[in-house]
Amino acid sequence: MYYRLRRFSELRHNSSVQTPFTEWNLWTGWVATLAGVISGAVIGLFFQREEWLGGYSCYRRRLLRLGHISFFGLGFTNILFGLTGRVLLTVPGTAAVLMIASAVTMPICCFLTAWRMRFRILFPLPVISATAGILMLLMNWRAQ
Repeated sequence: MYYRLRRFSELRHNSSVQTPFTEWNLWTGWVATLAGVISGAVIGLFFQREEWLGGYSCYRRRLLRLGHISFFGLGFTNILFGLTGRVLLTVPGTAAVLMIASAVTMPICCFLTAWRMRFRILFPLPVISATAGILMLLMNWRAQ
């Protein structure tokens, strides 16, 4: 508790730190993890059907699995980003928003592409968002 109070008082006096963003990353990460559990449960209701969505190796079924796993992967990445933001002196707000955008858009792209192939053109959005967010964090970390 003391660390949190001391850290908060330090942050109030340093206007370049954007703490709400890192808190949003933590929240987004845990919500994405919950969404991964729920989507896995829904998909799991049908996994025993051999020919569901064209079979196990079918493109549509693979994309559903990728969407389900992306909730976990980018959720955990956002949790790590949020925790890292508590250690660093400053965190670029743009990087935090890009990480949140990647966690939201990747599962959406996967599920939309499983539904209609033409949506695969959207995949660069979450990939570029995550890459840019991580690079911005690393460059900021290196500069400190």
